[in-house]
This record gives sequence, structure tokens and C-alpha cells, in this order.
Amino acid sequence: MAAADIRLFLASWLRSPLQVGALVPSSGALARCMAAQVDPSQPGLVVELGPGTGTVTRALLARGLPPEALVIVERDANFCHLLRNRFPGVRVLHADAKSLSLILDKEGLPPPRAVISSLPLLSLDFASQRKILRQSIEVLAAKGSFVQFTYGFRSPIHPVLQRRLRLQGEPVARILRNLPPAMIWRYTQAPAG
Repeated sequence: MAAADIRLFLASWLRSPLQVGALVPSSGALARCMAAQVDPSQPGLVVELGPGTGTVTRALLARGLPPEALVIVERDANFCHLLRNRFPGVRVLHADAKSLSLILDKEGLPPPRAVISSLPLLSLDFASQRKILRQSIEVLAAKGSFVQFTYGFRSPIHPVLQRRLRLQGEPVARILRNLPPAMIWRYTQAPAG
């Protein structure tokens, strides 16, 4: 992890701790486990929310996801500048995940097959969580999945939101080589009825 990335991450955290959610970028081990939730041989778009300095982005590309199949949504302008320089060919959108449906529509993008989120969901207020999750689930292609990591052992999505959005979630990986240790959860929408 580059010292410049840590400085940028820390500066962003100091400006807005609830929006960044961590003092340092995710570890390579966590990023690789997040990327492992996407099969690069399958067609379709993947959207990454809250890429920060691009640790998960790098892992997704290293796994074989074509740059043109990846769209990253970041609300911090400094991170966006870094990401555009670091990942040519990847579409970097300076936007808020609470407006994901509108953002993808405006860009003329198809429904993604996966949304990979590094957003600090648990540090956001309930209304923001609901907006981000509703938008993420709304834009997903049929049978798409929403992937989120958390530093706790329970689901990072409140049970009430899971019921309202008809989400089925399961933990798919525990990463001890991260500061702090993390769990990755995968969510899909339950069939209506």
C-alpha cells in the first residue's frame, strides 16, 4: 500500500469520517476476496461503490474483469482524480450512490450484474442506508448480486431493510488479514410472493 494512498485516505477521513468510514484503505486480502465474488468470464457490467484509492478496483481488474465492464462511483473528488489517472479505461463517476439509478440512466448504462460496495453502510444514517440499498437493488439485472463488507460479524444490512427490500443475505468470506478483520456478505433479491 503506497504511503501517498494512506495520506490521501487519512486526509479524506479527517474531512468526512462518516463518509470514508476507515482510517486506511482495505487490505489486498480483503480486496481479492471482494473481487472473487465476480466471475470475470460472465458478460455484463459491474458497479463498484466507494472505491476510495482503488484497492478493490485493482483486484477486480487483476481477476480479469475488462476495464470497460467496470464502472466506479465515488463521491470524493480527490479520490476520483486519483482513480481516473490510475485506471484508464475504467469509467469513474463522481457521484453519490444514493442516486445510482439516475447516474446509470444518465450515462446510458445497462443494469449491472453485480454491485460491489465498500461504502461504510453501518456508519451512515438509516435513511441513507435505505436509499443506497434501494437504488443498488433497483438497478441490478435479474439474479444480480449486491456484495458488501463489514467489520462486524452480523449482516451489515439491518433486518428491517432486508425484509423491506426482500433481500436474502449470506456471509461468503471472513478476512482476518485486514485491519480490522472483515466479513463479506452477498445479497440477492428473493422472488416476489
